[in-house]
Amino acid sequence: MGKEVERKFLVADPAWRSLVEAHIRIRQFYVAAQPGRTVRVRISDGGSAALTLKFGNKTRERDEFEYPIPLAEAEELMAFAIGRVIEKTRHHVSHRGYLYEVDVFGGVLSGLVVAELETPEDVPDEMLPDWLGREVTGESRFYNASLALGGIPEIAA
Repeated sequence: MGKEVERKFLVADPAWRSLVEAHIRIRQFYVAAQPGRTVRVRISDGGSAALTLKFGNKTRERDEFEYPIPLAEAEELMAFAIGRVIEKTRHHVSHRGYLYEVDVFGGVLSGLVVAELETPEDVPDEMLPDWLGREVTGESRFYNASLALGGIPEIAA
């Protein structure tokens, strides 16, 4: 089990694009979701898959368990998805020793760009990059489960 401190931000400036170190095409969906717990399947670059369980209601900190699963089984599980399948490209960008995951969403969520910072400790605001916009940590409409199960945030519409 790993604890994570997760912060989410809208992206205000395209300056991050010149700093991209890697990218991953992701399809993900949920097979169970309720307040305080989710079960997600993620397929990365069409070649590997993982099952992730997240627990907790704290704004920035949750318990997370992740397990690799066979790709064929992940594809089969998609038939049991609740809500929409999320398509996005995740870009890895480093800043001051921290890895930011910048998700550029596709499909009905096109236009939405969210940066996530997951660390074992809380990172002070003064250490954050200038290209980040408004922090949306704690705004459930920007959680991936909400994006899969609910409406589309106005910023992406």
